[in-house]
Amino acid sequence: MAGMTDAHPALDGRALQRNPLQEPAWLRWSLIATCMAALASIVLLPLLVVGVEALRQGWHVYATAITDPDTRSAIRLTLLVAAISVAVNTTFGIAAAWAITKFRFPGKRLLLTLIDLPFSVSPVVSGLVFVLLFGAQGWLGPWLRAHGIHIIFATPGIVLATVFVTFPFVARELIPLMQQQGSDQEEAASSLGAHGWTVFRRVTLPNIRWALLYGVLLCSARAMGEFGAVSVVSGHIRGLTNTLPLQVEILYNEYSYTAAFAVATLLVLLALLTLVLKLWLEWRHGSALARRRVRH
Repeated sequence: MAGMTDAHPALDGRALQRNPLQEPAWLRWSLIATCMAALASIVLLPLLVVGVEALRQGWHVYATAITDPDTRSAIRLTLLVAAISVAVNTTFGIAAAWAITKFRFPGKRLLLTLIDLPFSVSPVVSGLVFVLLFGAQGWLGPWLRAHGIHIIFATPGIVLATVFVTFPFVARELIPLMQQQGSDQEEAASSLGAHGWTVFRRVTLPNIRWALLYGVLLCSARAMGEFGAVSVVSGHIRGLTNTLPLQVEILYNEYSYTAAFAVATLLVLLALLTLVLKLWLEWRHGSALARRRVRH
């Protein structure tokens, strides 16, 4: 019995050292190699092709393409539409997340469903809906035309289409986090005499700032790269209603391949900047969580 008792610690040690989820080395490396090959062929290779084609005829041609007046107009419009869309959706996302997580009211499930609607609707279809509403032959078209208001084939239509396709990003980042956090801290602050805006600014906002920034980042990236809905409502007017994705399409269709790839590099740079900011936010969020655990 003593020998059997003495054998148990050794058996327990071997059991602890053996990882039941440990896969064979050949399988692990095969999976890693497959993932890296897929990443290289689907993501890295297209980016490399864009850069090579953009610089094929030299830096002078590249600089001429990205400083063209139509391209500069597309850059300004893209940044303007993205800024407006992000501001609108950030305001709505915070309000919707606050209402859904802090209050009980009829229609809450319907509101959640409507927030997710842009995920399930094709961007082209959403653009067509705006044309049917605000176009010259649409439901509101005659009234808008009589009052000199231009929405379709103008900047307001592009903003509306972009706001719709980026609608869920901020709200969907905030809602799960605020549901997990609950409302105990807000109730405690209110019981101590803090008003609504003070509670939001001093209690709620610090707790959701990383999720909010992440949602804003995703919303910005989608707004700058949106093509389908914007293509339907823009009218493709050079120097007026072309965003960067539409400018790339027009140049490519006109067989100006070098110029098209040169403009595409601007979108690639915006995507890489978004990725860097995403990594930075994740790093800062992880560091903040680590400091909080150490503090507690």
